[in-house]
Amino acid sequence: MPQTDSERAPAEALRAAVVKSGAREPVNEPSLMSDSTRVPPSDGPGSDAGAPPALPATARTHLLYLHGFRSSPQSFKAERLRAWLAAHAPGVHWWCPQLPPSPCAAVALALAGTADWPRHSMAVLGSSLGGYYATVLAERLGCTAVVLNPAVDPARDLAPYVGAQHLLHDPAQRFVFLPQHVDELRALAPARLTQPGRYCAVIAKGDELLDWREMTARYAGAQIRLLDGGDHALSDFDQHLPYLLRFLHLLAPAEAARAP
Repeated sequence: MPQTDSERAPAEALRAAVVKSGAREPVNEPSLMSDSTRVPPSDGPGSDAGAPPALPATARTHLLYLHGFRSSPQSFKAERLRAWLAAHAPGVHWWCPQLPPSPCAAVALALAGTADWPRHSMAVLGSSLGGYYATVLAERLGCTAVVLNPAVDPARDLAPYVGAQHLLHDPAQRFVFLPQHVDELRALAPARLTQPGRYCAVIAKGDELLDWREMTARYAGAQIRLLDGGDHALSDFDQHLPYLLRFLHLLAPAEAARAP
């Protein structure tokens, strides 16, 4: 989460986040569990030299990435996606904000920043706590969502973390996770997925923080990539990137046919 004063009201947190972002877009919050493992940049899918191939007409034009608790836009998964888009789909609008500690403020920030985005061609992606937020947004906006080891009951899982915290990517950035934030998480929970087919989930059985059974039950009916091993951070994220890009229609037909 960003370095916000824990006593600040959600409205003030929202204004501060928007100002800090330098645009009329949202700002990210820390992740539920961590995206702390980094991988070195690589060419990734679609790395052939020359101009990027034409994308399908159904390609997503706007992508919002939401990080997890104590994480940041420096999450290696966010960095890999951003780098791939810059190299192969520069016309796609990418936004990965630093989210405030307050869940209500985080969701308000994301809603404000995507208010004028086209619902039919936007998608929200999220990891861990960010996956929970992505689900909240997708249910409210009716858009496509990609969730990576998503938190299912963060009010329960994060209750032990009430107190002083720091960002994983910058320990100097500190914040306080308040009891009221747990209440906000509980209040935000969508009752169910109204259209599971809009969702794509990557879930690792080897997740050391979240129960893969709970995740697969929550996203029943979605397009699920269930990994036999793996970890919470999805340290092998590059192996799954082509799969996600195909779901988002961001690969040219020939590339999509080759994607695992």
